[in-house]
Amino acid sequence: MNIIPPLKYDLHCHSTASDGVLSPTALINRALENGVDVLALTDHDSIAGLEEAKLAAQAAGIRLINGVEISTQWENRGIHIVGLDFDETSPKMTALLAEQAELRYQRALQIGEKLAAMGLVGAFEGAKSLATGEVTRAHYARYLVQIGKVSNEQQAFKKYLSQGKPAYVKSQWCDIKTAIDVIHQAGGLAVLAHPLRYTMTNRWIKKLIADFKSWGGDAMEVAGCGQTKDQRQVLARWANEYGLMASMGSDFHFPCGWIELGKSLWLPEGCRFVLESR
Repeated sequence: MNIIPPLKYDLHCHSTASDGVLSPTALINRALENGVDVLALTDHDSIAGLEEAKLAAQAAGIRLINGVEISTQWENRGIHIVGLDFDETSPKMTALLAEQAELRYQRALQIGEKLAAMGLVGAFEGAKSLATGEVTRAHYARYLVQIGKVSNEQQAFKKYLSQGKPAYVKSQWCDIKTAIDVIHQAGGLAVLAHPLRYTMTNRWIKKLIADFKSWGGDAMEVAGCGQTKDQRQVLARWANEYGLMASMGSDFHFPCGWIELGKSLWLPEGCRFVLESR
């Protein structure tokens, strides 16, 4: 049996405030077209899109949940922690996001320097021209497509931007416990994002979940786009095993066939929905 909340939720998506391609207003309108009732805008290390999204959501009749996706480091890996339903004016949250923004800016500059050393002078400026908010690797990938160096963004990562490639720059994000603590201090819920998307064995994923729980994490994403039924069942089992609530989100960045706002987001039987008490 599948558990479908009475409303249609999508608690993980991105706008032009980070590396999405739709403005917050366009994102809200697309969610409305797809029948989404409750949406969390979770841009990477940024809440810059929330004000615009709130106005659009009010006009559309959609409930908007404050959200953010915080980049963290764990065991020399990048792990994403989603914060939901927090006070965006919290001094601790705004301070952390300012620190993360500076780290992201410095990383973007270093990527540009590496590309310049390879003969791609002006790459930082080119990527920046495509960004409404902070410059990310996704903007570099789009720029490399634009100038004809690669045919698609996936190739840009594979050739230049992924770990071990010539323009890769290691991130220096906060740790998971810090992200969880700041989310809690802002009155929010901390959610481990897309556990099966990290390149790790099941043993390491379960260690990550156990650490996340031990540091006070509240929930993990169980339902997402593009999953098999077995993958979703495994995530539901792990959530219950570690005493975590279950969240759902498309991780929408741009319109495409397999990842869409509100698409196929149901929870297996026995899960505790992350917003059930909110």
